[in-house]
Amino acid sequence: MDGSELAGKILYTWMTLVLGFILLPSAFGVSLGISQIYMKILVKTLEWATIRIEKGVSKKSVLKHSASVGIIQRDESPMEKGLSGLRGRDFELSDVFYFSKKGLEAIVEDEVTQRFSSEELVSWNLLTRTNVNFQYISPRLTVVWVLGVLVRYCILLPLRVTLAFIGIGLLVMGTTLVGQLPESSLKNWLSELVHLTCCRICVRALSGTIHYHNKQYKPQKGGICVANHTSPIDVLILTMDGCYAMVGQVHGGLLGIIQRAMVKACPHVWFERSEMKDRHLVTQRLREHIADKKKLPILIFPEGTCINNTSVMMFKKGSFEIGGTIHPVAIKYNPQFGDAFWNSSKYNMVSYLLRMMTSWAIVCDVWYMPPMTREKGEDAVQFANRVKSAIAVQGGLTELPWDGGLKRAKVKDTFKEEQQKNYSKMIVGNGSLNSEAN
Repeated sequence: MDGSELAGKILYTWMTLVLGFILLPSAFGVSLGISQIYMKILVKTLEWATIRIEKGVSKKSVLKHSASVGIIQRDESPMEKGLSGLRGRDFELSDVFYFSKKGLEAIVEDEVTQRFSSEELVSWNLLTRTNVNFQYISPRLTVVWVLGVLVRYCILLPLRVTLAFIGIGLLVMGTTLVGQLPESSLKNWLSELVHLTCCRICVRALSGTIHYHNKQYKPQKGGICVANHTSPIDVLILTMDGCYAMVGQVHGGLLGIIQRAMVKACPHVWFERSEMKDRHLVTQRLREHIADKKKLPILIFPEGTCINNTSVMMFKKGSFEIGGTIHPVAIKYNPQFGDAFWNSSKYNMVSYLLRMMTSWAIVCDVWYMPPMTREKGEDAVQFANRVKSAIAVQGGLTELPWDGGLKRAKVKDTFKEEQQKNYSKMIVGNGSLNSEAN
């Protein structure tokens, strides 16, 4: 037997195992129990590693590096209370110390920048990334880490890459073929089948374990689904349980090929870069979509950028000006098994996917929430904040008022002016009170 025959037999055996034990079960939405066994072994291994680390590292050191302990301890009291102990008249020079203190706190550890870096872990998960630099603890823990590297890079990575190529290939071919059919209920059914099947395969390529809650509130056709945004795979996570019409900018390369194929089979809403700046055009196209109750619900991430899944930042009001019914969805990843956050300023898409495919698994919970509509007298900003608050509470996330655009832009002057106005109002108020007393 020469080398080519041996390589052919290895490839044939590999593809047969992938097809029989992973591809076909995932395509039909069934499980053979392999992933459950893998997760049980993984959980037991990580629990054992945590115990070994706690024994090898002193409790004091663990608390020192704990992710729950910040660099500084903040005073979250409002401006009026913070200044009340420093002032005696309308204005005092000591007021400067309050603002200097707040400024130094923001420089040392602001609550925005840390949302654009990976969520820190309390205990090491035997992956490269950890909040505590790895130090030698015991021979057994080191051996387990080395075995984990071999498993992740020599077994899981080739398997996941194979599944990803198959899933993406089937998606492009399937949507292209379905797109040739005339508009009919059969075409819509086949389009949904292709999207669901291929997304299930791609999620298996990440060893995804997804738990869906409150399925009675799944987004309905003619509505708008809004969710917090952590990663590009948020789309796969949600589409694995139901189809959506995507909204986004037209891209080039492989992503552009996928977009052009998908839009032939399903009414996704893609915009050119020049069109994205025209809010009226975007709003009009979205309104036309939700006006047709036979079309799939639109999937929108109002934050506009990826956040590290510890918080929910400001929702852009555009999604809430369209009208119609909003279906909120909260997504919460478990960072113990793998970091799903995409730090686009640090990693390109290829590097990010490599990190994802060499993680242990992607585990997350998805909560469907009761539909919400705009109340009488409520503007788009108030409605967006109400939906954001509901998602934050359901997902156990911190609610922040800041714009996710601060990831790449400077703070808007309006934010600075707002603080200045609050201070001036307080000065004027104290002045008028003092004058009345006099």
